[in-house]
Amino acid sequence: MQGTIVNAIAVVVGSLIGVLLRGRFPDRVKSIVFQGIGLVTLFIGFQMSLKTSNLVLLFFSMLIGAIIGEILDVEKRIEGFGSLVKSKLSSREDKFVEGFITAFLIFCMGSMTIIGSIEDGLNGNPSILYAKSMLDGFASISLASVLGIGVLLSAIPLLLYQGGITLLASISKAFFTETVINELSATGGIILIGLGINLLEIRKIRVANLLPSLIVSATITYLLPYLQFF
Repeated sequence: MQGTIVNAIAVVVGSLIGVLLRGRFPDRVKSIVFQGIGLVTLFIGFQMSLKTSNLVLLFFSMLIGAIIGEILDVEKRIEGFGSLVKSKLSSREDKFVEGFITAFLIFCMGSMTIIGSIEDGLNGNPSILYAKSMLDGFASISLASVLGIGVLLSAIPLLLYQGGITLLASISKAFFTETVINELSATGGIILIGLGINLLEIRKIRVANLLPSLIVSATITYLLPYLQFF
């Protein structure tokens, strides 16, 4: 868990710096920063999605996960949590919830999150998460300079999500095979592509409703040898 804790601290520190710098940037600079983040997010998403070795599995994981996400309305629940935190803090940030959700997805859907958390849980080696902490720290500066204090609060779900993977990996070592890790990364990549499209304002996608696809992907991949399904 040490790597996750360091990661969360880096996000908090970077976000504070970004918030302090926010008023110093004109709108056109904020706009191009946002677009740059969107393009990089798309690139990372495409790169991760290519890790799949079974396109049919990836397709059905996304399909089933999207249906579950829509039924549960995951995005609305996350937005509700963000709005609750915003009201508790008496924040007047107009992009508080957007910053909260966007930062969480960027920080938690990357391959370094999945691989680093699993490596920390399986072998007690947080080095990947330490490297990720540096990247997330700088990314949070950029995000918070555009989206505000909501980015800082994304450290909370980051702790829960990333720490949860680490804990799960430590007690279920047989589950996280190389194939499961690759398919998880590929599914996370598709989610990041959706987020990149949102950031570039190409089309509004309810990206958070795709999150159950991660659980579906990992489960199907693990059970696949026993099912002889595909």
